[in-house]
Amino acid sequence: MSIETRHGSFQFPSATGSIVPSTQDEMDAAILTLQKQKQAWVQISASDRIAIVDTLIRDFAAIAPRWVEASVQAKGIQPDSPNVGEEWAAGAWPVIKQLRQLRQALIEIAANGQPTIPGPVTTRPDGQVVAQVFPQSTYDKIFFGGLTAEIWMEPGVTKETLASTQATIYKDKQHEGKVALVLGAGNVASIGPLDIIYKLFMEDQVVLYKTNPVNAYLGPLIQECFHSLIDSGYLRIVYGGAAEGAYLCNHADIDEIHITGSDKTFDAIVFGTGTEGAQRKAAKTPLLTKRITGELGNVSPVIVVPGPWSQSDLAYQATHIVTMLTNNSGFNCNATRVVIQHAGWSQRGDLLREVRNTLSKVPLRDAYYPGAHERQKAFVEAHPDAEEFGTPQGKELAWTFITDIDSQKTDDICFTTEAFCGLFGETALEASSVVEYIDRAVEFANEDVWGTLNATILVHPESLKDPQIAQAVERAIANLRYGSIGVNYWAGISFGIGTTTWGAFPGHPIENIESGNGVVHNSLMFAHPQKSVLRAPFRGTPTPTWFASEYGKASKVFPKLVKFEAAPSPFKVPGLMFSALFG
Repeated sequence: MSIETRHGSFQFPSATGSIVPSTQDEMDAAILTLQKQKQAWVQISASDRIAIVDTLIRDFAAIAPRWVEASVQAKGIQPDSPNVGEEWAAGAWPVIKQLRQLRQALIEIAANGQPTIPGPVTTRPDGQVVAQVFPQSTYDKIFFGGLTAEIWMEPGVTKETLASTQATIYKDKQHEGKVALVLGAGNVASIGPLDIIYKLFMEDQVVLYKTNPVNAYLGPLIQECFHSLIDSGYLRIVYGGAAEGAYLCNHADIDEIHITGSDKTFDAIVFGTGTEGAQRKAAKTPLLTKRITGELGNVSPVIVVPGPWSQSDLAYQATHIVTMLTNNSGFNCNATRVVIQHAGWSQRGDLLREVRNTLSKVPLRDAYYPGAHERQKAFVEAHPDAEEFGTPQGKELAWTFITDIDSQKTDDICFTTEAFCGLFGETALEASSVVEYIDRAVEFANEDVWGTLNATILVHPESLKDPQIAQAVERAIANLRYGSIGVNYWAGISFGIGTTTWGAFPGHPIENIESGNGVVHNSLMFAHPQKSVLRAPFRGTPTPTWFASEYGKASKVFPKLVKFEAAPSPFKVPGLMFSALFG
């Protein structure tokens, strides 16, 4: 697929932050401190880093209620709303979960040279190595019953060489330190801290973190809870928008860059803007040549495999699909964007009716992310038959569903452009059998849907009893060119569990970056991951608390999970399980 027909995301409008931008003198001073300390950070052993992580866990747990409160207020969520649970689940818990897993990894590195892989390591018939990385503990098995996750390695890695590809920075302490600029994301509160942790502990780079203007209010809280890194000169926080970002990206003493955001912003950093930038991109001659990694969004597909779904199955999976969209008001790069169905499935219309029914019950949310109304309008203008759910008030935006999109029109905006708001579409593919449909759906997702970040497959257990369908599903997992794949579980959850990777499928050239390059999270520190694969039962028991229907439970479960990860204890398990079952 050519660059010209893979459109990508919108150019997000500028936002004004809640904190005065840093001056050039302040940014220069921050970079100077980091340059002085970058080699000192490299020399800190895994054993000594455990004490630093212990302090980070303690300090983040202490500010977690204020962390959530700040996000809730900024996003227009009422303090007594069930949606508060979402901020605990996606904004706070992933940070402390990652710190807890990092601590364990450092203990194992100090003892054995690399983190311990908790599950089996296997080799596929084609030679590709697969390591099961979740559940990592008995507690994971209790709290996430039935969920497993694997990391598939890039070709060339073998079972015998796998351990040597883990924690490589801890095996060679002679390498040169670097200063990494991390350009923060404005949508999910945990992204910034997780990126900081990754650069420091997995790549051995000290960090200059520039907050995103949309959630700059989190900056002082990061300064407070990460003070152990700041006091030692290994981390600095600065503020500002595009002008400050451009200054920093082009600063001679910034060695590397990581961005979470738009592919358009990535292109502007690498090639420049305007006509000259477009010409450089076309000529494949970047203006910026230092290493830059990015997580840049996706038109996330959900492939529905036909099967004998009961009415309760339809209702459950409709809630699953809708949750993938409505979480965080639709401002997620891993949100459902295109539901793919078999045109010949007799229950296609039944699933659509259940999705509509569920959408009609989900309360509207403030469209807090800049440009949301304009983006939604562009899609509705292209599809006047789009269905809108709810009556927006104030800053709210209706949930929007566009069905029966012609799959032959591969340049449709729903396939080529990330909406980044509460909007998604549905399309159907013709096929003479379920097996042919699965193969066609994979080809469609790979070739005609923009991005390679995450994809989800929904398949009934009765369908998997057919060996041909089971083989087709496994073939789909192998052939989907996405960085995270979920089977009966939202692939976006790969972002939160930490042992998995988060990032695009590898191989995008810099001039056609799509969903980005490089990975984050990856607490077992694999150097050559290709994709993460989550697998779960078709229906979870109990229903996962991150489902939209369970947010009332999530607001009780995830604060307890944060406290649990701060200080794990078997005595905390009964209360957690009670909240998960009864709210």
